Amino acid sequence: MAESRFIYGFHAVNARLRQSAGSISEIYLAADRRDGRARDLARLAEVHGVRVIPTDPARLDGMAPHGRHQGVVARVSASQRHVTLDDVLDTLAEPALLLVLDGVQDPHNLGACLRVADAAGAHAVIAPKDRAVGLNATAIKVACGAADTVPYVTVTNLARALREMQERDVRIIGTDAEAEKDIHAADLTGPLALVLGAEGAGMRRLTRESCDELVKIPMHGSVESLNVSVASGICLFEARRQRSRVKALIPSA
Repeated sequence: MAESRFIYGFHAVNARLRQSAGSISEIYLAADRRDGRARDLARLAEVHGVRVIPTDPARLDGMAPHGRHQGVVARVSASQRHVTLDDVLDTLAEPALLLVLDGVQDPHNLGACLRVADAAGAHAVIAPKDRAVGLNATAIKVACGAADTVPYVTVTNLARALREMQERDVRIIGTDAEAEKDIHAADLTGPLALVLGAEGAGMRRLTRESCDELVKIPMHGSVESLNVSVASGICLFEARRQRSRVKALIPSA
């Protein structure tokens, strides 16, 4: 039998169903969940021919760390599936929110960025194959489950990938300490990719030149830079804050 592992939470299981349903052996759904979210997942699983097994919540607790499963766990193939940018963009039901990391070498930083991306509801983390750490065991451990909930997309040529995003109407906003505009003054409400470079080195020249706009995080103390995961959190949550305000202003039907 092929090696398998568990992923958990509605975001992770729904994303896997849409992107790679064939990698799912079965889905365990809390027997006491009959809400709309559970029904939608069950319908999606049926469309893709994946069996859903009503399961006691106590058993689900044993499958997921600290019981943080929201009532759904899936058994999936342990092998990592290559996810493309199109895989991500083709499945979105809201404006894209992507985190692009240029040259992050430390697996602890990558894992922390994945956790931040998950918390902010980012749709993917994108990084170059070369001169970047990659999703190794340390990064996965530090991510604390976010490696299963946030697609990690590796690209051969980052500048070309940014152009492909632009062709799909995704704005590219890079962070640079020397930029004139403050992150809080930028419009982050539409389809967006936020680009951060490695701590110290920052973005590479071609990456910077591929951006539609450069912004800076205002610094009020004596330090000159932030850890890339901290900077990622500031940028992603500012985007979420702006989007929430816009959504609140739209009259409900």
